Amino acid sequence: MNADKTVALSDYERRVHAEMLDSFDEELEMEIDDDRMNELIAEATTAASTSADLERHFYFKELFRLQGELVKLQDWVVHNKLKVVVLFEGRDAAGKGGVIKRITQRLNPRVCRVAALPAPSERERTQWYFQRYVSHLPAAGEMVLFDRSWYNRAGVEKVMGFCDEDEYEEFFRTVPEFEKMLLRSGIILLKYWFSITDDEQELRFKMRIHDPLKQWKLSPMDMESRRRWEDYTKAKETMLERTHIPEAPWWIIEAVDKKKARLNCIHHLLSQVPYAEIERDEVVLPERVHNPDYLRNPVPAEMFVPAVY
Repeated sequence: MNADKTVALSDYERRVHAEMLDSFDEELEMEIDDDRMNELIAEATTAASTSADLERHFYFKELFRLQGELVKLQDWVVHNKLKVVVLFEGRDAAGKGGVIKRITQRLNPRVCRVAALPAPSERERTQWYFQRYVSHLPAAGEMVLFDRSWYNRAGVEKVMGFCDEDEYEEFFRTVPEFEKMLLRSGIILLKYWFSITDDEQELRFKMRIHDPLKQWKLSPMDMESRRRWEDYTKAKETMLERTHIPEAPWWIIEAVDKKKARLNCIHHLLSQVPYAEIERDEVVLPERVHNPDYLRNPVPAEMFVPAVY
């Protein structure tokens, strides 16, 4: 009996261990994806591009620690019914999506959600410019991460000619008042710009061209943005100059090193929203009800997905 119990316990422990490992595998999968990119870079360059990278063990340890703090922040936001908006802006391939993935990875998608709006429809083009963004703003107890935001007008729309000069100037007149209005309504607003160099964007684009799993990230608009690097630089400088206001300042993330950018951004985000750990009631798993007259119906074999693995 004791031997059976030991075997059962050992099997249970193995299952618990496997479950814990599985909870970390999503990050490992993303890091493997980064490693594939590094291998492509190594094939294309002779520079030791990883020499300045964070030591891998430290990166994972610190990322998991920060993600644990993000869970505490999430609980604080829900408990205190806060409304948090975070804007992520930057050039194509600057690493915004990678940071957003690491922020949302351990959080409840009902609390922390991502807004990544497509190009406006014909109807939306006739609306007040900010109208389509307003519908994505958070209610109490929510965080919204904008993967690109209303600042599209100051960037891609200006450079690509999707807005005229009057609309462009009206944006700059309106956006400070719009953001102050959000703040007065109780929204916590953070604005991040991810900064990479000319050479780094060119390298990342080339890697995506040669990576079949990431070619989908390159659109004709991305290609045109590469050609117009200097135009985007001028637009960015104007945007930062005219919209960096005391109430809603811009924060610049140096993003050439992706791992450092992720850690620095999450660390800074946590520092901008004062929070404390919310004490939870102890969770007790209830005993399952067993009905002796219950018989489980068999499932037809053809309904099962083939066990290829």
